[in-house]
Amino acid sequence: MRWGLRLFVLNHELALRTTVGTDIIDLTPDVAGFVGASGIGTGCLTLFVPGSTAALTTIEYESGALNDLKRAVERLAPEGDVYEHNERWHDGNGYSHVRAALLGPSLSIPVIGGRMTLGTWQQIVLLDFDNRPRTRRVVLQVMGE
Repeated sequence: MRWGLRLFVLNHELALRTTVGTDIIDLTPDVAGFVGASGIGTGCLTLFVPGSTAALTTIEYESGALNDLKRAVERLAPEGDVYEHNERWHDGNGYSHVRAALLGPSLSIPVIGGRMTLGTWQQIVLLDFDNRPRTRRVVLQVMGE
């Protein structure tokens, strides 16, 4: 442990337009740019998507893996199933709430040497499961020295 450590916290937001269905958007270039510009050498990056019908995860961003993920999510929470949420609110997006809850709204990634510690084929993605177009916010916060 070093005494005199100066901890910095920087925040940023991304705004992304999505369509109907399961959109998967690669955030990695924008997030890497933010981390690089932050000047943080060692720390932690947190990403969070406000809302209950979207999620964040990592995956190799290539068509085969993306299609596999979409099919897996459909098997876990099929769009055509009966959801009590739909019975209450009549908005038809019960499946999207369940999908988002299974994957989660946040990620935490260590920053070492001024870079995210992602694997070679690992990208950060936003998944929007809602049944209508949205503008999604992704909140980024990097803390460190």
